[in-house]
Amino acid sequence: MARLLYITANPKEEKESFSLSVGRAFLNAYRQQQPEDQIVELDIYKMGKLPYIDADVFNGWGKLQQGSSFEQLSAEEKAKVSQINELTDQFVAADKYVFVTPLWNLSIPPKMKAYIDTICVAGKTFKYTETGPVGLLNDKRAVHIQASGGVYSQGPGRDFEFGNRYITALLSFLGIPEIKSVIVEGMAQEPDKAEEIKAKAIEQAKQVAADFAKPEKVTVAR
Repeated sequence: MARLLYITANPKEEKESFSLSVGRAFLNAYRQQQPEDQIVELDIYKMGKLPYIDADVFNGWGKLQQGSSFEQLSAEEKAKVSQINELTDQFVAADKYVFVTPLWNLSIPPKMKAYIDTICVAGKTFKYTETGPVGLLNDKRAVHIQASGGVYSQGPGRDFEFGNRYITALLSFLGIPEIKSVIVEGMAQEPDKAEEIKAKAIEQAKQVAADFAKPEKVTVAR
């Protein structure tokens, strides 16, 4: 039984969102293939306040690195460091990840960036070596589903796309060897074809889900 973490960042209702609609089709197709897998849905817009990497976090980490006990941290430092630890541990414990985001102003929603900052922790998801940083999540798999009103996967818009490129680069940095993307785009550019575009993306998502449901893991030597 695999553990899948389904992470979404969109404040819209699912029926009103292209990214969430395609994401749900993906998840339903996955469940049909692997009904016994443990799936945790993490809606970042319903999580409450995420801990930003701020002065409290840096101070708390610094105290712990210098030998202080957790109980010696301030109340703010304890709360934020604890929440980051919980999110990082939850991420590491999963076998597969599905990220679902819209492309906003050429990148991912700020709440998704805040979440990503909580899972990029040296010693847990990557480590520093003499030759540079090395990812530690070598036995994981991931999919990113992204929606955008314009076309950014090809043509003149490609140079301005920093959503899917960032997610895939970040996950690769963490050592994940297999990362696939499902892109639904151009709905605002060609509104008369919006439903057709979504339908095609849903079919692609189902195909990717069928492959993603396979139990095999890709392992790369560390």
